[in-house]
Amino acid sequence: MGSHTVRALLQHGHTATILDNFSTGHRWATQGQVVLDVDLRNPSALRDALRGLEIDGIFHFAAKSLVGESAKTPVTYYQNNVTGTANLLEVALENGWHRVVFSSTAAIYGNPLTDRITENHPKVPINVYGQTKLTVENMLKATCEASPMAAVSLRYFNAAGAAEDASLGEVHDPETHLIPTALKAASGAGQPLTIFGDDYPTPDGTCVRDYIHVQDLADAHLRAMNALEQQRLEGPQFDAFNLGNGVGFSVKEVFAACEDIVGQSIPYRLGQRREGDPARLVADASRAREELGWQPRHSEIEMIVATAWAWEQKHSSV
Repeated sequence: MGSHTVRALLQHGHTATILDNFSTGHRWATQGQVVLDVDLRNPSALRDALRGLEIDGIFHFAAKSLVGESAKTPVTYYQNNVTGTANLLEVALENGWHRVVFSSTAAIYGNPLTDRITENHPKVPINVYGQTKLTVENMLKATCEASPMAAVSLRYFNAAGAAEDASLGEVHDPETHLIPTALKAASGAGQPLTIFGDDYPTPDGTCVRDYIHVQDLADAHLRAMNALEQQRLEGPQFDAFNLGNGVGFSVKEVFAACEDIVGQSIPYRLGQRREGDPARLVADASRAREELGWQPRHSEIEMIVATAWAWEQKHSSV
């Protein structure tokens, strides 16, 4: 998401200073911008790296984000996601940088009580990853109430797809996201997949998720920062918005879309449910549409998969 947002910034005439420890990121995705190789968990190094910079706003993407891993290493997740953010906010306030757009997640909601989740849905995360993101949201809200800081939290549902020109896309090791792993399996480049549970209370028994294209997410980030710059938030200077298409697709439906795009079947086996996986997560993103003027342009799962497939073909041939 960081690289796609940097591209969107450049396309709108801005520049970016990128801060990353490259534990999971890639230098080739920094697109010629200034890069600071720093870990947010090191406050002294963070202060030194940012000293003297002119910053109009902060887009905060840095986090560990694997649900299963978070259950095994909760301390690491709290250190990275929560302590790292606390250090960033402290340095930002010291330097007079008061605008933050935070990359949050639908995982803060836990098991949904409604077919579509609004921002007012109860927040009862059922995994450590979601707990850390909710903790950061609470910290941001409290900071905004106690200081000049203003922040927007963007609660992604399932980020997916790649740049339409196949110049940016997902490269993870290990790769855990459904669409790229399904495409690899369908093309014969990956291992047979495991469906983690087919006994959920959904039409075909597999988990249902709301997939949102990365370029649509990047657009939402710019709109959120514009709202902060124009002081369009009402009340306390903290707000949160869901980002999703409002349509859910099951694991098997995503498989079918991948098979159609690649022209091959996907080998898979059935496994046990994963701890911390809700049966259904689908967004009500009407507030983002109404208040940020945001409208997803890549709402069809076939379109999202097609961009991911174009990237996979290009990346695998490099």
